[in-house]
Amino acid sequence: MTTVATAWVSDLRDALGADGVLTDPDVTAAYARDQAMLADAGLPAAVVFPRSTAEVVAVMQVAARHGVPVVPRGAGSGLVGGANAIDGCITLVLTRMDAVLEVAPADRLAVVQPGVVNKSLRDAVAGAGLFYPPDPASYDWCTIGGNLAVNSGGLCCVKYGVTTDYVLGLEVVLADGRVLRTGRRTVKGVAGYDLTRLFVGSEGTLGVITEATLALRPAPRPALTLAATFATTAQTGQVVERVVTSGLIPSLMEVMDNTCIRAVDDLLKADLDRDAQALLVARSDAGGEAAVEEIALLTRICEEAGADFVHSTDDPAEGDLLLAARRMALPALERLGSVLLDDVAVPRSRIAAFIDGCDAVARECGLVIGVVGHAGDGNMHPTIVFDPTDPDQRVRAFAAFDDILELGLSLGGTIAGEHGVGTLKLDWLEREIGPVSLSVHRAIKDALDPAGLLNPGKIFRGAGSGDLAAVAGLAGD
Repeated sequence: MTTVATAWVSDLRDALGADGVLTDPDVTAAYARDQAMLADAGLPAAVVFPRSTAEVVAVMQVAARHGVPVVPRGAGSGLVGGANAIDGCITLVLTRMDAVLEVAPADRLAVVQPGVVNKSLRDAVAGAGLFYPPDPASYDWCTIGGNLAVNSGGLCCVKYGVTTDYVLGLEVVLADGRVLRTGRRTVKGVAGYDLTRLFVGSEGTLGVITEATLALRPAPRPALTLAATFATTAQTGQVVERVVTSGLIPSLMEVMDNTCIRAVDDLLKADLDRDAQALLVARSDAGGEAAVEEIALLTRICEEAGADFVHSTDDPAEGDLLLAARRMALPALERLGSVLLDDVAVPRSRIAAFIDGCDAVARECGLVIGVVGHAGDGNMHPTIVFDPTDPDQRVRAFAAFDDILELGLSLGGTIAGEHGVGTLKLDWLEREIGPVSLSVHRAIKDALDPAGLLNPGKIFRGAGSGDLAAVAGLAGD
């Protein structure tokens, strides 16, 4: 570590204490990347663990003074390299800021720090008869700060929406160490620009979120669950369209293709229909007769579409078993090899075309590709299985990844439904949003982070007023 780096590390230790700053490369390497194991990552020069907004302010002031890039990080559950370090950076880990500061039942809101685990927030508000709906697949260990950074979704999005729909206000530490408060605690409020939504989904490139005021919902009623299998993906697509046009709003509606069905059956020994081309799992938490009627109508829609099998239950344990097949899709595919997980959302009317298109990509590249996703909102997760030690398979896997993104855009979709852009999709953002929108993104970035210190190299190429190499060079390495 250079003399320059030693100076700013000393400043960090003065602000956070010796136990709040790690510099041993053997230790900091554990914080170099998120769950996107194939995304590029550098080695942080220091990993810091603030416990308060004041300590985050101190970190950003040190970084600004010495020109050191900062990479904010939560639990590391991201899937696109959004929390991956660059060489010589400060990795700012927010997991020690894990307090639920307030639960206000009368206002149906909670105030939390960014290190609060999603499930912990759900548990904390359940006693007040309330519910925080966004439920990413990693909800039992991902943090609210990470959810905010990429605007996470989850299985319940079809009825309850995504993270941004529940954010009333934020406290954000800016690149120069100033503290910005956005939003409000009221149900309505239109004073000024909507800065809250600007920071949600910004992947740590505009500021460090240190507190969030989140809206809550009344706790849902016990759910009824339905599972149905189909001989063709077209039949599944027909069901989704009928659900939308009939006005049904199930609390979740998930789909798995044949590849996922077989992988899950191999893992769980669940006696699934291995010949089915699609498995649909749906739930209604409308409560009482309303839920019974909703599931009955969904059953009829499935049967009219030609489902081979339809089963529903009001037993919570059996319902959880049915849903377990969906939740275990990714672990089941991971047993087959390394995976490259994609995240593409398409119009609900094009879900069947997308799944069939992914099947065509799999045949062309000669690799296993399983598709699982949120049928209720069109957010699909094609998962490419390959051997990363085989150079040819690695090339084919990344080519398939690009082909799937191109397929999604051609169907009127988006390259990122809920995982963000990170580093894996840098080259694809401009293709989707166009040069004018990209220039606006860069202008906002330059206005809030002119030195390009916050999470450089993420979302789009270029980091503030300089390029990534120049910013990394400021760290004195």
